[in-house]
Amino acid sequence: MFMKIVELEKRLISLNSGDEIAVRSVIEEFSSEVKLDEESILNKKSVIDDCFSKDSVEEIIKSLEVESIKEGNGWLGPALKGMKRSSPTALKIALRSVREGRNQSLSECLKKEFRLTMNILRTTISEDMYEGIRALTVDKDNAPKPFDKELELKIPQSVESRWDGKYENSVYAAAVPNGETPLSA
Repeated sequence: MFMKIVELEKRLISLNSGDEIAVRSVIEEFSSEVKLDEESILNKKSVIDDCFSKDSVEEIIKSLEVESIKEGNGWLGPALKGMKRSSPTALKIALRSVREGRNQSLSECLKKEFRLTMNILRTTISEDMYEGIRALTVDKDNAPKPFDKELELKIPQSVESRWDGKYENSVYAAAVPNGETPLSA
């Protein structure tokens, strides 16, 4: 494999041209069809897309439960187990953050994630998230104190106020790189 890459590099250099058609032709000479392993996650993309296209964490979990009992979908079990033992607030925040991030610049995403992280660490967002962090990374007892397993239908208002950086008495709301303006809602 490495030798093919070296040979490809030599051939591209010998072209002495940036002509797209010539470059593409040489690359195609060295290309080969990749055969996916039967267990490849790419073979499971349709199930993943279907489950995670749901509108809420509750619907995603229900969809995963339905799919996990179908023939050949045992691989969903560990993911489902992990989600069920996770902080409900963390799941809600992660889903919303990923979905909103699709329409944001990298700078906007990083600012949002920074604000959320600072508030999580300060326990101003959710006790269940802080407890999970404590159990896994601080004390490493892997035994978070139980929290309400019922997921709320929306992110609580206490979290909502911290989502957009519009909260009082925090140095983090204004913590943006020099020359950049804070995010607007």
